[in-house]
Amino acid sequence: MQLYYILSLALFAPLLSAFSPPSPSLFRVTAQISSSSLAASDPNADPKVVLVTGASRGLGRAIALELAGSGCKVVVNYAGSQGKAEAVVEECKARGGDAIAVQADCADPDAIKGMFEQAVDKFGTVDCIVNNAGITKDGLVMRMKPEQWQSVIDVNLSGVFYTSQAFFKLASKKRTGRIINISSVVGQFGNPGQANYAAAKGGVIGLTMSNAKEFATRGVTCNAVCPGFIESDMTAELSDDYLAKMCEVIPAGRLGKPEEVAGMVRFLALDPAADYITGHTFNVDGGIAIGC
Repeated sequence: MQLYYILSLALFAPLLSAFSPPSPSLFRVTAQISSSSLAASDPNADPKVVLVTGASRGLGRAIALELAGSGCKVVVNYAGSQGKAEAVVEECKARGGDAIAVQADCADPDAIKGMFEQAVDKFGTVDCIVNNAGITKDGLVMRMKPEQWQSVIDVNLSGVFYTSQAFFKLASKKRTGRIINISSVVGQFGNPGQANYAAAKGGVIGLTMSNAKEFATRGVTCNAVCPGFIESDMTAELSDDYLAKMCEVIPAGRLGKPEEVAGMVRFLALDPAADYITGHTFNVDGGIAIGC
């Protein structure tokens, strides 16, 4: 189904609130440097182990290759495309990293548990996760079947929760870790024919903020990335006229590239500067969701 995005403008009145002076404890500054910063900046440190869900194709594949190119050990998760996942593994190794392919349905908590067990058995730990797995089952609300709604929520939202929960149990013991959730601009401004997808991706943004507040005391950051219109198998099937009209509403005037989203993910996953960034959403969208 072709996507028809409708952007709306909203005016927000400033909120004025009176606050009593906060407790001095809120302003305590510590001289603690997290272990993730030291490991990321030390060239002799062990390579980071990153688990990328839905990494057998598309954006997940681009993210896996970007991280492998930075020397990471990558767990390439897939649901059903074993051949494609194994091809990504070989590409990761060719770029200087290491990788394994692990099958798991991200809507199944038991499968996710098994995926982490395989990752730890192979690489000893998991330092970062990228929740990228997602599906679409588009349809107008008045015609959407319960299965269309539930399956998208199960994979795109509940799967992020289950994977983050499993990862935090591991990362909290080390008091370091990073979570990057792949949301979408559709979760910010909606899209006709994609109520299920928009609800799930909007939920991912809320989940990101909640988890960031819960996990921060254990040294685990949690951020979201919202891609806009990105070159993909789906956009390749669209007509030139439709793509031209699509680009007219993108301030940058073009579609994004998977590598551009992957670059943002790499920063949030590996850069020492990202240690003090948590609970935020970063758009890679050519400006299409400005103001959302």
